[in-house]
Amino acid sequence: MAQTKTYILGIESSCDDTSAAVSLNTQILSNVIATQKIHELYGGIVPELASRAHLKNIIPVVSEAIKQAGLTLNDLDAIAFTKGPGLLGSLLVGTSFAKALSLSLNKPLIDVHHMKAHIMAHFIDNERDRKPSFPFLCLTVSGGHTQIVKVSSFQKMEVIGSTIDDAAGEAFDKCGKIMGLVYPGGPLIDKLAQNGDPKRFQFAKPKVDGLNFSFSGLKTSFLYFIQGETRKNANFIQENLNDLCASLQQTILDILFIKLELAVQQEGITEIAIAGGVSANQGLRDRLQDYEKMKGWNIYVPEFQFCTDNAGMISVAGYYHYLESEFTDLSVSSEARSISF
Repeated sequence: MAQTKTYILGIESSCDDTSAAVSLNTQILSNVIATQKIHELYGGIVPELASRAHLKNIIPVVSEAIKQAGLTLNDLDAIAFTKGPGLLGSLLVGTSFAKALSLSLNKPLIDVHHMKAHIMAHFIDNERDRKPSFPFLCLTVSGGHTQIVKVSSFQKMEVIGSTIDDAAGEAFDKCGKIMGLVYPGGPLIDKLAQNGDPKRFQFAKPKVDGLNFSFSGLKTSFLYFIQGETRKNANFIQENLNDLCASLQQTILDILFIKLELAVQQEGITEIAIAGGVSANQGLRDRLQDYEKMKGWNIYVPEFQFCTDNAGMISVAGYYHYLESEFTDLSVSSEARSISF
């Protein structure tokens, strides 16, 4: 069913970004994202507000994506959307819109796994044209997920390690909140860490069997440490902010790389990719480059615009489903958590 030119509309609404993109095979023609700023007031995502904002944003975002691609809706070959995992209310907006559009245009409907799409971002056409070879290991790190995935083909992906509690991105944001940083705290911690001493403070590194992760103990350790120090000095955070950020980031990266190294040894694979929102973290990128030099790994990092939630990765993932005629029907439902990998 493959065509010389296949146009896929991708729709992403798993969390707080409403995004639509159009791809021509694996080339992204447009990638429009509407970010919701209101959550900064609450220090985290408010699901009800997120779903309401998606309702407001989805039509103009899709319209702009079609316009920027220079197409009409009838030019599309299929509609791809994020089925899950994510916030259920947010997912429902994108799923319902995609189903309605598919029905009205009589175009195939494709459901996409959000975390698989993050991995597929590596196969978006780019100027570097450097893509991982199968099999490869992908460290997927976001606000809701932390996983090591063995990727054997476009269709065959296996989670070989996962967090048993909190995700690394959540640890960044929650610790940022403890320090009084605006939400999301992760990008700001990354920025401040560049001017700090990563060895100044020590925080807990929970020990978990196998390739799994845990970050809840780190958050608790960080909270108790900050509470203890601020009781002695009310200005402790302000006076040590850069070092706190650097030490926190160093601890999170240590936890990630201990398991990643173990996965490389276990699987005998040195093709290493990263994906997910935290893959935009400069500290993570720098350490991967160091490991490429020290250990001979081949490192693959997606373009910055395709690290965080975006519909470009949904449309390209949808394209590979399209090539295999992997379509769904209007009975498809969003899945917040229980979606299989």
